[in-house]
Amino acid sequence: MYDLAILWDWLAFAVRWLHVVTAVAWIGSSFYFIALDLSLNRDIDGPADGEEWQVHGGGFYHIQKYLVAPKAMPEHLTWFKWESYSTWLSGFAMLAVVYWAGAELFLIDPSKADLAIWQAIFISAASLAVGWLIYDYLCKSPLGNTPTVLMVLLFVLLVAMSWGYNQVFTGRAALLHLGAFTATIMTANVFFIIMPNQRIVVADLKAGRTPDPKYGKIAKLRSTHNNYLTLPVIFLMLSNHYPLAFGTQYAWIIAALVFLMGVTIRHYFNSMHARKGKPSWTWAVTVILFLIIAWLSTQRGYDSYEEAEARELTAYEQRFASAEGYDEVHDIVIGRCSMCHAREPVWGNMQHAPKGVFLETTGDITKHARQIYLQAGVSQAMPPANITHIENEDRAKLIAWYRAGS
Repeated sequence: MYDLAILWDWLAFAVRWLHVVTAVAWIGSSFYFIALDLSLNRDIDGPADGEEWQVHGGGFYHIQKYLVAPKAMPEHLTWFKWESYSTWLSGFAMLAVVYWAGAELFLIDPSKADLAIWQAIFISAASLAVGWLIYDYLCKSPLGNTPTVLMVLLFVLLVAMSWGYNQVFTGRAALLHLGAFTATIMTANVFFIIMPNQRIVVADLKAGRTPDPKYGKIAKLRSTHNNYLTLPVIFLMLSNHYPLAFGTQYAWIIAALVFLMGVTIRHYFNSMHARKGKPSWTWAVTVILFLIIAWLSTQRGYDSYEEAEARELTAYEQRFASAEGYDEVHDIVIGRCSMCHAREPVWGNMQHAPKGVFLETTGDITKHARQIYLQAGVSQAMPPANITHIENEDRAKLIAWYRAGS
């Protein structure tokens, strides 16, 4: 019978798969409609605001856009909303499965904030809700009439949250939460603002009333924000696979610069789709920002070996350190894994520990007990191609030790 760790890891994989699929659908439709809206031919006769002829899949499509709606509402109207909702719901599920259920491993960093599990989860969930409330208040304030100033304040809010998360959570969790924070704003824009405003317009048209143009203006503002936030969110969601992004004391600055890169990249494509030229300077700025990020990633953001060795073990770590078979496991890990998973790797030309995982001290090994169990115990994912020749008997010892500690 499978044990909980294996089932939970497969659940995390399934939720992540769902999240990626729904995100592809949401981002794809979002980018498509942005490009479509900007590239419409508006030099046409008739009530439509613009039109576009497109070819795809062997067929031709004639698309027209109305600022409000045609005189007669169509029987069938497609609403693009579930892509956004399902992306956020699956992302929230992944946050709970990976970071809340695995809070001791992936969320809490005792060297930053020695939180109880419930405290860490509360901060995680509450920050998403509070962030939306602050953002929504700014948009509904008089600042909503000055989009540029509002965008700058939104950037300031994101930088503040990036710094705040980095003071509380692990580097990996900090960037992931900043992505979830931003994605919550984006989906809430759809759920609380864009869709309700569109429903009001449709209801007015059906009742024969002239819709107030303010609803379209409000929805357009929120949609613009979503446009510029999309690429940074993707980066932040991928960041947990790349320790160079989160394993540095400047991870919060890296995240802030990524938001600027999102603006420069989207500005180029928005200008191109709108037939306003191709501002090549945006790529120069993007490259400069990327080089700064690459440099910041080399600045150490973790404890030295001596500091890690002297650190007091957490309750979770103590449980596995005292579990039957730990002494043998310690020797196996040090002999077969630590040459790569070290603060200063000695294997080949390796410069950084894979995934930012260190396996040198008792604290290191016990902190990553579940990962050792899954990666080198029940599976042979580690070491790659079994390059350090872990015997099956040793893998059995890793399994027995984890189960004893669990």
